[in-house]
Amino acid sequence: MASRMLKRAGISPELCEQLKRHKIESCKDLLTHTAFEVMYAAGLSYQKTLGILETVSKVIAPPLTTALELWKHYSDSCFSTSLPALDKVLRGGIPCGAITEVTGPFGCGKTQLCMMLSVVTTLPKELGGLDRSVIYIDTESAFSAERLVEIAQNRFPDYFSSQEKVLQMAGRVHIFREMTCQDVLCRLEKLEEILISTRAGLIILDSIASVVRKEFDTTLPGNLIHRSKLLGQQATTLKYLAHQFNIPVVLTNQITTQIGHQGSGPLTEGDSGIVTAALGNTWSHSVNTRFIVQYVDGLQRQLLVAKSPVAPFAVLNYTIQKEGICMNGNDGEETFYEGTDPSLQPIREVLVLRTSAVPTLAT
Repeated sequence: MASRMLKRAGISPELCEQLKRHKIESCKDLLTHTAFEVMYAAGLSYQKTLGILETVSKVIAPPLTTALELWKHYSDSCFSTSLPALDKVLRGGIPCGAITEVTGPFGCGKTQLCMMLSVVTTLPKELGGLDRSVIYIDTESAFSAERLVEIAQNRFPDYFSSQEKVLQMAGRVHIFREMTCQDVLCRLEKLEEILISTRAGLIILDSIASVVRKEFDTTLPGNLIHRSKLLGQQATTLKYLAHQFNIPVVLTNQITTQIGHQGSGPLTEGDSGIVTAALGNTWSHSVNTRFIVQYVDGLQRQLLVAKSPVAPFAVLNYTIQKEGICMNGNDGEETFYEGTDPSLQPIREVLVLRTSAVPTLAT
């Protein structure tokens, strides 16, 4: 809340420009100065300065609410995934104002899901969309405009039958390629004005782990602490943006592999490894909803709703087609399986050994 820009706290544009000359741009900047310092910077009387400080303080103070208000508000604060089975499990769809993470091995469709959600966001509300733009932060150069268009035309063929609507959709997905941790953080801190100017209804960060794991070797002294601090800053900024604009934030994450096999002999082709979501337990607590995607076989994959404040643990089978993610079912009906907490974190994947070398632990 404190990082909110003054122009969004009820301060006039003229006064914002005046304060900006003294490097006072956010609510935090203003409230860290004394009343006399603000009076000098703003060129106002002492009484008017006190009034401004009081106004800004009230804006950033968390408003009082009740469980009843939250209950009534929740049904109107979900973003449909266009996957009826998943929406059903999530009690309406991906929650707005919160962080949703998709984690799993390479090739399970994490980026495909992100692009599909981007298309849905741009759709008119009568078709289940938000009629809004998308902010897509790509840290792996995995985004494909051609694939985005293919998903749109195959998933919603009637709506995207004209080239004009395809171009309009593509023009509303704003791509930012950030390749370092600091670049990602700087982008997030400057995102507020971009969200307003583009009327964005969805933030996607694909992926949160990519640059962090490349830059921080956690075996070196102090790196784990620095990494945790950086992730904390990113999580705080993302939570603020999600809450302030009441929009969903979707992140993709990678996995950490712990090698394990039966017996005491060397690893063989049939051995398996236990994998968990990367970035550790501290990061896991920053995520409101977590999907785990994993392989079943060469074509089949599974999506596990592993963490959610409203949904039970559930498993949904899917494949990746021209139209994106397609849930499996009988007679056109998607099916899902509910169950109790299966410890949620461990995921099993088959390791195909291509060399005689034993793989090292992923960080």
